[in-house]
Amino acid sequence: MNELYLAHTEFIERDAPEIRAFAQNAVGDAATPREKAVKLFFAVRDGIYYDPYRIDPRREAFRATTVLRQGYGYCVTKAVLLAALLRSQGIACRIHLADVRNHLTTKRLKEVMKTDIFYNHGYNDVLLDGRWLKVTPTFNLSLCEKFKVKPLDWDGQSDAVLHPFDMEGRRHMEYINDRGSFDDLPFDFLIETFITRYSGSIENFANQAAKTGRFEEEAEDEAGKLSANQTRPK
Repeated sequence: MNELYLAHTEFIERDAPEIRAFAQNAVGDAATPREKAVKLFFAVRDGIYYDPYRIDPRREAFRATTVLRQGYGYCVTKAVLLAALLRSQGIACRIHLADVRNHLTTKRLKEVMKTDIFYNHGYNDVLLDGRWLKVTPTFNLSLCEKFKVKPLDWDGQSDAVLHPFDMEGRRHMEYINDRGSFDDLPFDFLIETFITRYSGSIENFANQAAKTGRFEEEAEDEAGKLSANQTRPK
């Protein structure tokens, strides 16, 4: 069964030369699967920045090689890339989807989505030492600093999913529905979710999102305003 989670697939392109080269460079002299997995986690977390405003509706845009080449993605595509990198190093990995409520989404993004629920938030299940561990490479360090959210670290020995509270005690991320694990990205299911849950189609969502500003700048601005309001004398 684990062979399924080591395979080269349409989206998790384990055997692509650029995937293998990036993975080998990232792991460096790491000797064990755990050490390699941790290095690849940080390479994706911080090397591919999070941008929910540039979601391309084409199938090829969700492939690992595309995400690596463009240097940005959102939760699902960053999880696809991490899965490909891990599999290229012989480490079994799955795509995991869940619905989450993001309490610190920006005003503009909420207007585009018309909800604070992120349907089909993507992360990874990684097999290390006979155990499946959950790990989320979504938010890069610079974004966490702007949003005043503690960066999600991973030691390769326990789960690392998004923190329920930020550094100031505000609610951050709440998991509300588990969609399960997959050996490859269920692209058609994702598209159906955009149609039924968001703005009618992924193309419409992408077009609306593209008209907005930079997500990191919004995060920094809104987090700063919220902190100012909380500390202002009444």
